[in-house]
Amino acid sequence: MADARPRVGHLTGTSRGRPRTSDSGRIAWLATLLKGRPRQRRDLCWQQRQAQAPELWLVIVDASASTRRNQALAQAKGLLAGLFDEAYRQRARLALLTASGNRPQWQRHGLKASAALQPWLQALGAGGGTPLPAALEEARQWLLARSKRLPHETQRCLVLTDGRLQQGPVLQPLPCVTLLVDMETAAVRVGRARQLAEQLQADYRHIEQFAVVK
Repeated sequence: MADARPRVGHLTGTSRGRPRTSDSGRIAWLATLLKGRPRQRRDLCWQQRQAQAPELWLVIVDASASTRRNQALAQAKGLLAGLFDEAYRQRARLALLTASGNRPQWQRHGLKASAALQPWLQALGAGGGTPLPAALEEARQWLLARSKRLPHETQRCLVLTDGRLQQGPVLQPLPCVTLLVDMETAAVRVGRARQLAEQLQADYRHIEQFAVVK
């Protein structure tokens, strides 16, 4: 069963929760964070159309049953709606991999972002187990193979998970800049998503750092 209707998410910390603006346009926070933590002005991505090197954004979504708690997946869907909009503006290609049930499933393989993603996002629901380790390893192998075919493409990865998975083998980092967004929103939190980010050598953000606005 699909969760609540997604709403667009933006990163908090700017004036009244709105994206900062400049002569270059509005800051695209999700695109910026996918490049790694910004340390200077030139690290920022702006919401404008301009020629740039080809980019691939790989999104891995933990859609296991535990992400139904406290509307965690619904919040993640709001974040993804904003990400898809930014991917379209940045002319990035998107790959989508979901982790639920018995095995991960590819939903999209490096196609251009488009409005066709919205119906899929609306229908995305949670259930079953958490094959996230398998999804991460499959994604790692896929990215390595793709980089050999497309060496000039810049790869970035976003992982959305509550970190509630069984103890498994040590995970290998993905071969690109990775941002892990922690979806755990329960009153009592296990905090495994942060540990997972450390294993993956990924930047860590909690989903509550993204303000959801209508």
